[in-house]
Formats: sequence, structure tokens, C-alpha cells
Amino acid sequence: MILGAGLAFATKICDRNKTPLNFPRLNIEIINTGSELMLGFVLNTHQQWLCRQLGDAGYEVSRQVAVPDTGPAIQQTVRESLARADFIIVTGGLGPTSDDITRDLIAALLGKRLRLDKGILARLEAFFAERGRPLPMNAKVQAMVPTGALVLENPNGTAPGLAMRVTPNPFREQGGASWLVMLPGPPRELRPMFTNHVLPLLRKEFPLEASFACRTLRTTGLGESLVEEAIAGPLKALVADGLQIGYCAHSGHVDVRVAALGERAATIIAEAETIVRGKLDNYIFGTQDELLNGVVVRLLTERKQTLVLAESCTGGYVANQITDVSGASVIFRCGLVTYSNESKQNLLGVSAEILAKHGAVSRQTAAAMATGARDRFQSDYALAITGIAGPTGGSAKKPVGTVFIALATAKRVFVIKRTNRYDRATFKHITCQQALELLRRELVGIPLVTKA
Repeated sequence: MILGAGLAFATKICDRNKTPLNFPRLNIEIINTGSELMLGFVLNTHQQWLCRQLGDAGYEVSRQVAVPDTGPAIQQTVRESLARADFIIVTGGLGPTSDDITRDLIAALLGKRLRLDKGILARLEAFFAERGRPLPMNAKVQAMVPTGALVLENPNGTAPGLAMRVTPNPFREQGGASWLVMLPGPPRELRPMFTNHVLPLLRKEFPLEASFACRTLRTTGLGESLVEEAIAGPLKALVADGLQIGYCAHSGHVDVRVAALGERAATIIAEAETIVRGKLDNYIFGTQDELLNGVVVRLLTERKQTLVLAESCTGGYVANQITDVSGASVIFRCGLVTYSNESKQNLLGVSAEILAKHGAVSRQTAAAMATGARDRFQSDYALAITGIAGPTGGSAKKPVGTVFIALATAKRVFVIKRTNRYDRATFKHITCQQALELLRRELVGIPLVTKA
């Protein structure tokens, strides 16, 4: 079962152990605005990311919704949240275009006048001047701030965030106060703003009533059921002491999240991590939000070693994952997409005899690809991948999903075979994870897995 983090993860924790964590009695709601979300043109990543950040900080989201960029929808949803929530986060609609109306609508709903903030205007002028462009007239609307609102600086874009303590609250029983935060829509702007401004504000205004600790251990190479089977029994005593466990399956890896509340929370989590590592250590590649590509680049960097890639069926996907990591240029020599037999021969030196006798999708070809890539680019390691992504091209002997992954080192060439029967996009991602995990295991000196 694939779940988002945060509330969804907490829900699954409760489902597994039947006793939910006693989160503070605080009502937090998230409202994501944007017609593009409702039409499916943009993936709503805010709901998952914000819930995860809040959950890892010890706060549980009670409700989240997405609404289009229309006045009635936004105002009605904000009004409903103000009637019951202590802390409300609204995303999107703070920019300069005609559909960015969140700021104006909320100000009107609360009867707040908009004032020109000269500090924001100066930053906007500097932003465009640095890029050699004049400040557009419509961009100045981003400098309009509702009376009494706190300005949350945005070093990654033009629209600042806003935070308001709504008191008295005309929509809540007895006028009880609510905090309302407005964040820009682009993730690269929203995420650092939340981390640097919103989370500290939340902790200040609504401190946790009890100590909270959580830890996520990321595994790869085992299915969700096998992960649970390995650790559920050994963790029983800690569960009786208040430990909560959650399992979250993703494409290519499974997260184990442990959480606890109370005076012994940190101790319980430390003991739980020790037990989980004792049972799954060879399969744990990282913690919290670490990704396998980042772990591999870090390990290679620490060892001052280099990597070259030779890809066929993954079409450069592994190279893309490696170069997504800042600093990868230190360790990454080259990535070749040798899709045809001719390119395997001309660029990697795979012999015509191997291709004729064993075929392009074979253990022998994968080994020759890896050896050729490593030799030609004088790299410490080479990964090579050849397979059948489908949905066509398979045979009885080599069905769709068949893939060979080779790792060439100074001492040997190691080849694994996998059968990844997925759609093409998922096939590429899973195969990439398997290749990177093969290299990670070599780098940290643990046994290489020959069976799926």
C-alpha cells in the first residue's frame, strides 16, 4: 500500500497498531488553491510534503482540500477553516497574474485593507534589476499586504508569504483566534519558506505538550511485507512501551517510520532504530528523506572515486538521477546511451560475436558494456544496463521486463538479472534503483544480491 507521509503515514501507523499517537489537540488545515490542480495539469505535491514536515515535527493535519482559483471557492473554504481550525495554511495565488487572487480574497473576507509594503517593493525592484529587466506593473501587486499581516521573505521568488493572527475571529465560536498563513505555490519557494518561517511560528505559538521523536529508515531490495516480517516481532516490547511503527512502500524502496511521544520518546526511538538496523542493516540505504542517488554520489565523493554509465533500455535515466545530485560532477565521468547494437560495438567495444551468440539483452552483453565503458573512460566503477522495457519486444525466453545490470570494478565484473514487469516509466525507475543499490553495496562492502 502506497501512502503519503504525515497524516497519511500517521493513519497507517494507527491502522497497524490500533493505538494512535496522542498528538496535541491542535486543529491544522491545509488549503491548496489552483485550477491547474483541479484539472490535473499539475501534481499537488504540497499536500504530501507539508503533511510530512508537520508529522515529523509532531503535528497532525486534520484536513486538507484543493480548490480552484475562483473567488467563491477560495473564500468559502477559508471561511469554513476559520470556523474550526487553529492553524491554517493556504498555498498558491500570491503571484502577479490575473488568477493570483488569494491575497485579495482573504483580505476582503477578513475586512482587511491592503497596504503597499515599501520593503517588498524595493526587493521586487532589485530582483528584476539583477536580471536586467524593468519591474512589470502587474508585479507590484505582490507588494500589497493585508493590514496586520506578517511578511515572510521569499529569497527564491517574487511573492512573499503572509501570516495573520485572526483575532477576534468572526467565523469561530466566541471569536477564538486562528492563525492563517499564505504561501506561494511554486515548491522551490514554498518549501524553504515553510521550513524557515512557518514551522518556527507554529512551534512558538503552539508548542508540543510532550516530547516527540520520530525516525524514518529507508530500505531497498525487500518488499513491504518482508520488511514488516523481519522487524515486527523484535519491536513488540517497544510497541508496548509506546512505539508506533509505519510502513510506506514506494517504487523501489520501503520506508520504516518509528515515532513516540512522552518523556522516553528519544530513548524509545534510539532503541527501535538499533533493532531495525540489526535486522535490516544491509538493506537500509538512508534515513529521513535521503535518496539512493544522493547516497551513491556521497559515497563516491568520500572515496574520491569515479563512475561511468552505459545504458540501453533505461535511456539515460540513471545518468539523470546521478546528475540530479549537486556535486555529481566530481565523481561522474560520462554517461552513454547505447541503444542500438551498433552503438554498443562502436562506443563500448562489445564484440559482434557476443551480440550474435547471446543477444543484446544478455548477461554477456551487459558485462561487456560495463567493461568497455570502464576501460574507455578510466573510471573506478562502471554500471551497464540492457533489457526489455516493453510493452513489446519480449519472447518466451526473454519476457518483457527482463534486464541485466552489470557492475565493473578494478577486480571483477558482477552481473545481476531482474524481471521488472511494469510500465516503461516504472521499469526505468525500478531498474535504476537496482543498479544504484548494486553499486552502493559494493561501496560499503556488503554482499551483492544475486536474487531479486
